[in-house]
Amino acid sequence: MARTGPYPPAPRLEHPGIRVAAVVAGFHQDLSQKLLDGARQRLQEAGLPAAQLEDHWVPGAFELPLAAWSMAHRKRYAAVIAIGVVIRGETAHFDHICSATATGLMRVNLETGVPCTFGVLTCENREQAEARAGGDKGNAGIDAADAAIVMVNMLADSR
Repeated sequence: MARTGPYPPAPRLEHPGIRVAAVVAGFHQDLSQKLLDGARQRLQEAGLPAAQLEDHWVPGAFELPLAAWSMAHRKRYAAVIAIGVVIRGETAHFDHICSATATGLMRVNLETGVPCTFGVLTCENREQAEARAGGDKGNAGIDAADAAIVMVNMLADSR
């Protein structure tokens, strides 16, 4: 679902001493960079110092789950933000990549207990992706950062 209005204020990070990892798919690198920039800015607005977000680039969306799993198992990060862009082509490849990426990232959440948020655009065409990577439909990196903050705050209270 695309954002239809302005963003609310960033949720406040209750534990600003944490570290966050962003795993970023390099395919459609220009769009992924815009998503990462949105996440980075939003995390700073929430109270995370810039040096406490580390980005790790991988070839494409299919590699995001393994990268996220690796970051979660390092016990260094309170959350992992997965960022990338998948644009439908002429074959079923799109469906397989989107499904594998979403399922893999969900498994990282459930198997590690480290929040792994989904900032992966799955679009029909480049125009849709551009609209959701800082265009007129918002920036999915901001949404993924907000989700990470909320989950880190919630889980910190339960540990």
